[in-house]
Amino acid sequence: MTAAMHEDERAIRDLVAAWMTATKAGDVEAVLALMTEDVVFLVTGHPPMIGKAAFAQAMRAQSAPGSPAFDGTSEIREINVAGDWASVWTKLTVTVTPPAGTPFTRSGHTLSVLRKENGRWRLARDANMLSAPEPFAGG
Repeated sequence: MTAAMHEDERAIRDLVAAWMTATKAGDVEAVLALMTEDVVFLVTGHPPMIGKAAFAQAMRAQSAPGSPAFDGTSEIREINVAGDWASVWTKLTVTVTPPAGTPFTRSGHTLSVLRKENGRWRLARDANMLSAPEPFAGG
């Protein structure tokens, strides 16, 4: 692995960690800073979500007072870098805790495409294959 590849991989791992931290905190602006303007999200059972504005609207709705709390982990399985493009395969686990209800967990794999813009990696495409809710395993 070259020094540049090592630096890119570290930056991508940092992006994934920052995404998870900002999402848990409900920090919409921090998450938006990690994606390209033309970002596209593919989620099972829903039409594609295209662009930062659509994502921001959805995340703000999920972060509104009285909304469920989100927590999760992202285990990186593979990172491939090719110039200013990279792919990241992860195993994602998300626990959702409704304000008055039983927590549930979704898990599955994601495949993300990143693009380097002005020297920084940004999420450009994301295919999220989280499964149906699983029973909550602990607390």
